[in-house]
Amino acid sequence: MTATKGLEGIVAATSSISSIVDGVLTYRGINIDELAEKATFEEVAYLLWHGKLPTRKELDELIAQLGEYAAVSPEVIAGLRLYPKNANSMAALRTVVSSLALYDEEAQDMSREANLRKAVKLQAQLPTVVAAFARIRQGLEPVAPKKGVGVAHNFLYMLTGEEPDPVAVKALDKALVLHADHELNASTFASRVTVATLSDIYSGVTSAIGTLKGPLHGGANEAVMVMLDEIKTLDNVEPYIQNKLNNKEKIMGFGHRVYKNGDPRAKHLQQMSRQLSELKGDSTLYEISVKIEELVTGQKGLKPNVDFYSASCYTLLGIPRDLFTPIFAISRVSGWTAHILEQLDDNRLIRPRAEYVGPVGQHYVPIEQRG
Repeated sequence: MTATKGLEGIVAATSSISSIVDGVLTYRGINIDELAEKATFEEVAYLLWHGKLPTRKELDELIAQLGEYAAVSPEVIAGLRLYPKNANSMAALRTVVSSLALYDEEAQDMSREANLRKAVKLQAQLPTVVAAFARIRQGLEPVAPKKGVGVAHNFLYMLTGEEPDPVAVKALDKALVLHADHELNASTFASRVTVATLSDIYSGVTSAIGTLKGPLHGGANEAVMVMLDEIKTLDNVEPYIQNKLNNKEKIMGFGHRVYKNGDPRAKHLQQMSRQLSELKGDSTLYEISVKIEELVTGQKGLKPNVDFYSASCYTLLGIPRDLFTPIFAISRVSGWTAHILEQLDDNRLIRPRAEYVGPVGQHYVPIEQRG
């Protein structure tokens, strides 16, 4: 047996949910460009769960279900009030999602029908708990979710307590579409490993959130915003980036293990960043981002990934930096749960081997003889 570092290039599962072939990302065979331009996030979630786009009746039923399930139990909100105000937002989300299982009477029901209902519940409740956590730490009361509106609209409403601008809703909705699934990425793989033991769907999503928390996965967009904050002005871009390049430091938001010719999602987020800049009447972040892209791509040949322009988009939407990765989770829970359902439909315990490289021929030495 020979190890492959990072499992790069290893095919670990078959899946009909999403694919990346020759740099083209599809959900259930539909190009991400089509979905980003034409579909709502609710349509995409239905597509991931059911393998087809919903009819008008099916879409209306899903939106009604999401509205019905969006409220969380008072005990969950009470738990959020006990978290430290400076708690890491992804650590808080990981903890609260685990606690949601305690208040779901179907938590241990492993039937496909119950798991599908739990997938919808998780999709409905993640925006609620992220918004509630954000408000509680500011000393504000959580805002109850609305019924009859989409996930993006509801999240922005619960976060601010005000009706969001339609341009902002459309921008966030598109971001949710773009982040919904991405083949067998690290967090999706973690969720499938967990439920392959026949653990429950909440455990699978909790594992995924813990994996997404890392800066080499979901946390990358937050790291991009840290860089933009440090640069501050357009004049500082070139010296800042050149110093990073000269010192061979990693520039977050560029390059991707799977995409060699650029992340197909990035262009949509760049367009959104520009549109939101126009809405806000301030193009500073967008112009800084474009200049960074020109320098990094020009000198290193690396192109921006999905994290790069999502950072400026979320900031222009007025979203605090440490909520960027939780928003990623709000979207990706649709993909995680689709993969969990698929894993359980034809389950086999995921248990790879390791190439042993330690000492051999060792023997136990009595403690008195150890040096």
